[in-house]
Amino acid sequence: MKKYILLILLTFTFLGYSQGQSSVPGFLRAEGKKIVDANGENVILRGIGLGGHMLQEGYMLKVPFSGQQYVFKEHMQELIGEERTEEFYEAWLSNFTQKKDIDSLKSWGFNSVRLPMHYNLYTLPVDQEPVPGENTWLEKGFEMTDQMVEWCRDNGMYLILDMHAAPGGQGHDVNISDRDPSKPSLWESEANQEKLVQLWKKLAERYKDEPVIGAYDLINEPNWSFEEGKNLNGIEDTENTLIRDLQVRITEAIREVDNNHIVIMEGNGWGNNYNGILPPWDDNMVLSFHKYWSYNDQASIQQFLDFREEYNIPIWLGESGENSNAWFADAIGLMEENNIGWCWWPLKKLGFNNPVEIKVNPGYRDILEYWAGEGEKPSEEEAYEAFMQLAENTKIENGIIHYDVIDAMIRQPHSEETIPFKNITVSEKTKIPAAHYDMGNDGHAYKDNVSGNYWVSTGGDRESWNNGRVYRNDGVDLFLENDEVHLGDTEAGEWLQYTFQAEDAGGYKLSFRVASSKDSGKAAVDINGKEAGEMEIPNTAGEWQWQQLGDIEFQKGENKLKFRILEGGFDLQTIKFEKTK
Repeated sequence: MKKYILLILLTFTFLGYSQGQSSVPGFLRAEGKKIVDANGENVILRGIGLGGHMLQEGYMLKVPFSGQQYVFKEHMQELIGEERTEEFYEAWLSNFTQKKDIDSLKSWGFNSVRLPMHYNLYTLPVDQEPVPGENTWLEKGFEMTDQMVEWCRDNGMYLILDMHAAPGGQGHDVNISDRDPSKPSLWESEANQEKLVQLWKKLAERYKDEPVIGAYDLINEPNWSFEEGKNLNGIEDTENTLIRDLQVRITEAIREVDNNHIVIMEGNGWGNNYNGILPPWDDNMVLSFHKYWSYNDQASIQQFLDFREEYNIPIWLGESGENSNAWFADAIGLMEENNIGWCWWPLKKLGFNNPVEIKVNPGYRDILEYWAGEGEKPSEEEAYEAFMQLAENTKIENGIIHYDVIDAMIRQPHSEETIPFKNITVSEKTKIPAAHYDMGNDGHAYKDNVSGNYWVSTGGDRESWNNGRVYRNDGVDLFLENDEVHLGDTEAGEWLQYTFQAEDAGGYKLSFRVASSKDSGKAAVDINGKEAGEMEIPNTAGEWQWQQLGDIEFQKGENKLKFRILEGGFDLQTIKFEKTK
């Protein structure tokens, strides 16, 4: 019965269940190679980043143009005007993250949140300051942060402040920092650097006595080369003097007012190039690294383990994700085996491989087609309604909760046990969608020939693990057609497992709804570990047909059906059970 408890929790907690008033056990701090709480207990941060909230990135919005937020905003203004665009952003900032999001994260098993901040919610850009060199402080960002602190406090969770968009922008990857390349970057402007220093000091003054704040992540993913002839994003630079010096300046400004909080450093080259940045310059500091699309083996993190050992400093996987469930489970398992906390990216976007998927309303889809040159320009009213519906869809109760992703992050790193995707009871006549195979690790709940994206390690193309990119985030290839999900792109050696309850022991006729344009499809079915039979999958000219296997004996209570693909090339939509005796 225990195996169903998690499923029940996952099914209901997104409604906004609150843990009640609670608090974290004091300030986090760096103690040797560990992050510890006020009681000296080792803390593994299990977190998620709120990407898309304060700072939009184009890929999260599926836009067909340069992905900076200001570019998206300009395109929106062309359709609905400045006043309505501001109305949209007020709704977006209000809806995207609410208390029920943080309540849900806590109930799912997370203990921390990383807040990617856009500096322009806290202060004006340098070229808009009424008095050059002065700082105009804006209440919006601080009020939003105060609210996030309160929600995290209510749930006993840590909040990590992450400067995701620094004044001027911190890299050539312009999307992640909303950078305008026509203006001086953070690294080309002393005024931008000083504004960043003063912003961090202002934040530290405000939150110096707040233990819910877990740490200050000073500059997200610097990616800028300072050496001629090197990769523009700084992955090859050997000195990185300015990156170190600016983070030292920020730390000194913070320490003028706040000696309580951890300071998190980041290297060049999207956070991972620490040449010239080490050694650490503060005794309450954590070294962050980011990990995407690489193998999940010890070698992939060895340089950071070496830094931890050499400099006696905790390390933290400050950002990772954008991959498959199998990759998530393996990566998180690797981190926790090495006592490394982690933070996934992101909680929600217009996409399927994160805990919450924001629905694309038809009007916004029309706008995307117009922007791509494939559709007609919508009227102002049509566009306004579509954008406001998009903002409404960012609320967690209006999104699609991907419990398979949550399971892969929280349970699967520590368990090879499989659990049902849905609670299924087979009676007189029952149908199971093919997409409702069990939740669990690759090789236990299912087997697919491509179950993750490892292009950074392989040097190859980016692979899609779920070729249809819908419904679930495993290697299983699922496709949406006529509002129904089916399994496709089947290959020999792949299989799926289904766990269900039978009301009574006895015989059942098994049928499978399949479609194929080939003559060589073949599958086998195992019941409770024993082969129950094989069947040929005929060429159906791509049309759906029921293919019967025969009478199968099920035991009363739990049964497991494994559908094995012997020769692929066919699609599977539904499994049907009909009791015969």
